[in-house]
Amino acid sequence: MAARRCGCQRVGRCLGSTVCGAACPTSSPASILAPMTPMAEQALTAGRRRFLATLAAVAAASGVGARAAPAATRLTRIGVQLYTVRDLLQRDFEGTLARLAAIGFREVEFLGYYGRSPQAVRAALDTAGLDAPSAQVPIEAARTDWPRVLEAAHLTGHKYLVVGWLPEQERGTLDGYRAAADLFNRAGEQARSAGIRFAYHNHDFEFARMEGRIPYDVLLERCDPRHVAFEMDLYWITKGGQDPLAYFARWPGRFPMVHAKDSAGPPAHRMVEVGAGIIPWRAIFARREQAGIQHCFVEHDQPADPLASVRASYAYLRHLEF
Repeated sequence: MAARRCGCQRVGRCLGSTVCGAACPTSSPASILAPMTPMAEQALTAGRRRFLATLAAVAAASGVGARAAPAATRLTRIGVQLYTVRDLLQRDFEGTLARLAAIGFREVEFLGYYGRSPQAVRAALDTAGLDAPSAQVPIEAARTDWPRVLEAAHLTGHKYLVVGWLPEQERGTLDGYRAAADLFNRAGEQARSAGIRFAYHNHDFEFARMEGRIPYDVLLERCDPRHVAFEMDLYWITKGGQDPLAYFARWPGRFPMVHAKDSAGPPAHRMVEVGAGIIPWRAIFARREQAGIQHCFVEHDQPADPLASVRASYAYLRHLEF
């Protein structure tokens, strides 16, 4: 009686009876060395063709192949800058955090602790199931109280401390921006030694040309990437007349955080919820790896209804495919 053909013969290579469990004619030295009959060769060739045809069909059905489009990606962790809900936090701190978590937010960025200690803030975050990877601080904190601020950041669980505003008297010249960059480098080096990253958040004034230069470019050039990151506010850079995608390409990896709020367009650039304006969100997040984006915080500076505003922005970003 002829031995049963094992499945591995169909691809022209036998792995032996220990794999297929059948009496395999090619598992012995004699059968390996013996010449194949014309009929057997035809059967093997036909089997190979059937296998390859099946493999091609499976690949086509599953989208596998050199020309297959990559699977769409969505944001999985979306945060909110708490400045948007500042009035609600003043009235009900713990309850507001809980409502943000119920919307679907997993991260928040602080701008002040609303009279609470770092330990109390951390406890409220834990109760709500939220993380706070970032907090914005005034520039004076980096000058006068930096060790205490770094300690508070550790207690609360922040990974980033962000200077969110450069005072007007310090940005009248490019030398003012250079001095700010030097301060950022010093503060960033101290922060890095403490296991925290320093970052700077832009508005639109950094993009107004001065002495033939864009001040934001001066900051990027002078700040040491080892010590200073940048939190790009996508609304303000748009209002400032610049393209965030161009900055991602020119300064890759420098923007681990972004603020997401939209612009209704020129000339007034009225602030609107994410997805209701002109900012190309799909293109921006398609470049997230180039930019270095790790955290996205939705925001609206003056919302008519803060919770409705952040809920709308969250819903848009949560379903955005890129």
